[in-house]
Amino acid sequence: MERGRPPILRHQMPRTQTPATERKEAGIARDEYYEIKTRIHDRLIDLIDLSLLDTLDELALGSEISKLVERLLRDEFFQTALNLVERDRLISEVKDEMLGLGPLEPFLKDPSVNDILVNSYRQIYVERHGKLVLTESRFKDNDHLKKIIDRIVSRVGRRVDESSPMVDARLPDGSRVNAIIPPLAIDGPALSIRKFAKEKLTIEDLIRYKAMTRDIADVLRGIVLARLNILISGGTGTGKTTMLNCLSGFIPHDERIVTVEDAAELQLKQEHVVRLESRPPNIEGRGEVTQRDLVRNCLRMRPDRIIVGEVRGAEALDMLQAMNTGHDGSLATLHANTPRDALMRLETLVAMAGLNISALSLKRYIASAVDVIIQISRFSDGSRKLVSFQELTGMEGEVITMQEIFAFEQRGMSADAKVKGAFVARGIRPKFAVRAETKGIKMPEGIFDPRNVAEV
Repeated sequence: MERGRPPILRHQMPRTQTPATERKEAGIARDEYYEIKTRIHDRLIDLIDLSLLDTLDELALGSEISKLVERLLRDEFFQTALNLVERDRLISEVKDEMLGLGPLEPFLKDPSVNDILVNSYRQIYVERHGKLVLTESRFKDNDHLKKIIDRIVSRVGRRVDESSPMVDARLPDGSRVNAIIPPLAIDGPALSIRKFAKEKLTIEDLIRYKAMTRDIADVLRGIVLARLNILISGGTGTGKTTMLNCLSGFIPHDERIVTVEDAAELQLKQEHVVRLESRPPNIEGRGEVTQRDLVRNCLRMRPDRIIVGEVRGAEALDMLQAMNTGHDGSLATLHANTPRDALMRLETLVAMAGLNISALSLKRYIASAVDVIIQISRFSDGSRKLVSFQELTGMEGEVITMQEIFAFEQRGMSADAKVKGAFVARGIRPKFAVRAETKGIKMPEGIFDPRNVAEV
């Protein structure tokens, strides 16, 4: 150990009396491997002074743990038929157990993995390039999985136990986490992690990935600068939050932004940002702070823009009130399969707030508050695209009227099972174009021409 570094051992390890056995090529059974790993991990906890773990940087600590594991493997108590590959793997996994999230750590470091889905301690699925794949990794047992879940949720001040068996949390990088444990999860704890890229995707990335065209991106930039109220709609995993992040990048840096989220995951690059996060009740059932409470509070914080990560409850009413009372330029996401469904769901969520208002008045309220709905979809090949760009134009009788400005039309599949189609303009010049031009934001000529077709 280097001079000046605090020793991480509580006491010295006994010297090995016998030389290590020669490595066998065959390796060992899977269950025996996990048993050895558990014994070494438990022995390390006995040996290491845990109070000193925070005093060393992660690189130095990882190096010390690797040396200790090597010494333990040479100990006659741990002498096994591990081959070289298994030995290296065991050292890496023990480090992950001590410093990270155990079997999940390699997938968290893998940039090609988008989702990590743990169905039970024996099953870990990951999503790569839009496809789910079963991995060879696993936890030792349900207790091991539960410990990892506890480690995740405790870092953000949340808990999961029999009295509160479901929890939403996040990792330090903003990745979204959901966990559910028995008695609600019959086969043992289940864990879902939606990873966020370390480098936030920009609108240029979405153009390169053919999620939209340059013309659509120019119009999106224009409506954000023109302070239109935008609702981003889509199903689970379609990229709503990614789109929200991209649109937020168009907000000028001199505007004050307040974000409201159930679990903080937005990655805004502006400096003048206040981030608010809801809080679940404590073990006594007190202290809960809902998204609705936060939306109400942020109105008193002099925001130029209000961004609601996901509208899922009674906060929909307060968000609409903000949009209708001078807080224009607001952005939010909503789970829905079509723009029309998004409006219906918005009506349902407002009704959850207990507002005593007629259905017709509520529709007029929504039509007045929301300017644009952007629909995002995920296709069978794993690609995500903007499939509909709709402008709300008012009311006709008892129906909210909309007009589609841009759309993606699927026209088949390629030989390699990739979606083929085209982004098309519907030939309608939107009403917001005039509003944008009065603010000095000009839309490119011919951008709404129906002959403007981009094959992808």
